[in-house]
Amino acid sequence: MKYKITPTIEDAKVDFKDPSPEFFKAVGGEEGMRELMYSFYEIIYTSEISNFFPQDKVEFDKIKVKNTNFFVQLCGGPKVYEEETGGQDLDTYMVRFHDDFSIAEKARIEWLGCMRQALEGYDMDEELKEDFWDYCDKFSKLTVNQFGDKRKFNPYY
Repeated sequence: MKYKITPTIEDAKVDFKDPSPEFFKAVGGEEGMRELMYSFYEIIYTSEISNFFPQDKVEFDKIKVKNTNFFVQLCGGPKVYEEETGGQDLDTYMVRFHDDFSIAEKARIEWLGCMRQALEGYDMDEELKEDFWDYCDKFSKLTVNQFGDKRKFNPYY
């Protein structure tokens, strides 16, 4: 798989679609999705963007579980994230959550690199991986709010 990263362009509209529910099935359902995402967050914990996450392991694990719930629901699993956030729209809630951080393109690319590393360990149909990757590549652009020396309000919502 190529794991192509497309650049974030300031003020450009980002069109994306949720990953296919077939990805959720191929990764092994909810249990497999949790395994994938926990692996991803363990990579994040030692990455160059670990500073965006709590360094206390207990607090980090809370974030890992909450964000994993987002991906479980996003990929076609039970509505575990919606229950946790009071029924808020998945995409809007996740983008707003990142507003508290100054996220530049470099951090986005590091995040994607961690996701690539986690995905590489899974043996599944390459098209399904590509579909999930496409979502990650495009949606992650919405979290970028630092361009050059200025911080930008995200017009997504």
